[in-house]
Amino acid sequence: MSGEADTPRGSVLIVDDDRTVVRIVSTYLGRAGYRTHAAGDGFEALGIAAEQWPDLVVLDLTLPGLAGYDVMRRLKDRGQVFVILLSARGQPGDRVTGLRLGADDYVPKPFSPNELVARVDAVLRRAERPPATGEAVVHEGLEIDCDGRRVRVRGAEVALTVREFELLHFFARHPGKVFSPEQLMQQVWKTSHCADTGTVPVHIRRLRRKIEEDPSEPSWVRTVWGVGYRFQVPALSESSTPPSPGRKRACLASVHSLQPERSALQLVTRPTRAVLPTCLGVLGQAGIAAI
Repeated sequence: MSGEADTPRGSVLIVDDDRTVVRIVSTYLGRAGYRTHAAGDGFEALGIAAEQWPDLVVLDLTLPGLAGYDVMRRLKDRGQVFVILLSARGQPGDRVTGLRLGADDYVPKPFSPNELVARVDAVLRRAERPPATGEAVVHEGLEIDCDGRRVRVRGAEVALTVREFELLHFFARHPGKVFSPEQLMQQVWKTSHCADTGTVPVHIRRLRRKIEEDPSEPSWVRTVWGVGYRFQVPALSESSTPPSPGRKRACLASVHSLQPERSALQLVTRPTRAVLPTCLGVLGQAGIAAI
């Protein structure tokens, strides 16, 4: 079965052992301008994909012969492809499992054909968007190279997926601002407000594992309970703040006033003794051997 269009918007492989579902989905996607192919089981789907690689796969989880999760894994091992899971398993745990395993969206049965088409549109729009470009975004310990699509965390390069990179880049360009899962779906995933937001916390957890020293106590991507997520720029510690020229001159004058023939600690008064460690720390940062 193959949907026809004069100028197809993309190729969609529909994998479901229910012929009625295949017929309905193929009809609606064909009307929307997509070229469609259909398979009734996992092995047939892999064979069709090998002959003509699809842009997106609408994949049922409960297939004869080869389970839907296994089909998705094999397809993604072969190359880049978007996957929308279509299943009667509508529990939140099933959705989270599918998204964690690499699905781009999850539509529970029964479903609206028009909504499915809208989700296909939204997922494929991600591939059409130009990647983020421009100057590097730099925060303490974090550098995002937009043109090179590279991220360095505390000096070490970290490998991120396309979605993880876009999510981090969006956060880093809006430090201190809180975004709800719905807003992130619209801004990063470019989907409508009615999209399933379950994929957001999954990607947040993955991102934290890669960039945070302690993912359970994140310093950059923080949860604002009941609202959403915020990118927090870690505050510079006092010891890491470069001393001002005036502060360095004051400390130098204090130390140089000490008589070299006597111990510095014997000469300083009690108030001076209290600030001496601070001065020595400042001079140490400046690379000056004062004593």
